[in-house]
Amino acid sequence: MSINLQKGQKIDLKKSNPGLNNIMVGLGWDAAPTSGGGFLKSLLGGGNSNIDCDASVFMLNEQGKLDGVNNLIYFGNLRDRCNSVIHTGDNLTGDGDGDDEQILVNLDKVPSNISKLLFVVNIYNCVQRKQHFGMIKNAFIRVVDNNNGKEIAKYNLTDDYSEKTALIVGTIYRYNDTWKFSAIGEGTRDTGLKDIMTNLAQIECAYGV
Repeated sequence: MSINLQKGQKIDLKKSNPGLNNIMVGLGWDAAPTSGGGFLKSLLGGGNSNIDCDASVFMLNEQGKLDGVNNLIYFGNLRDRCNSVIHTGDNLTGDGDGDDEQILVNLDKVPSNISKLLFVVNIYNCVQRKQHFGMIKNAFIRVVDNNNGKEIAKYNLTDDYSEKTALIVGTIYRYNDTWKFSAIGEGTRDTGLKDIMTNLAQIECAYGV
């Protein structure tokens, strides 16, 4: 039975799933409807244009640092060198039900120097498009046992993320001989992956990643 997590909660992924190895991390979101204006508003540029959200994984060492760009998994780098983390591809609109983007993780293959997998979602070209996460609804992250399709845990992000342009969604991290998942759900004003990389130390300090 899937566990519905609240912000800040942590769970042991293997405690109720002994032998867990292959997981799928699904991330989803929908564009919130705009109010009023109709056809004229869309002509003037105030309509609800597509919001291109991008899910990424920062593979961090014990110091919370990124050892090279190959450990950043996103639409421009779909897998790490060990094939332990694989991004299945970019979704440009967020349309449709269910997961919008999926990331496959083989826990046994994750290199020993990697202690955390930080899951982030940011809005592509957010500054130029004048878009933020207040325009998004129904955001979630879920963890699935990829061997049997069983959903292990799900976290629905319910905060008001107006004016926030990146979401620190959650992290999967080593803990003794197991892996845990932490639901974070914090928004930042980082405008892209470069900003997030620059601010990783502050993110770790602020959110206990």
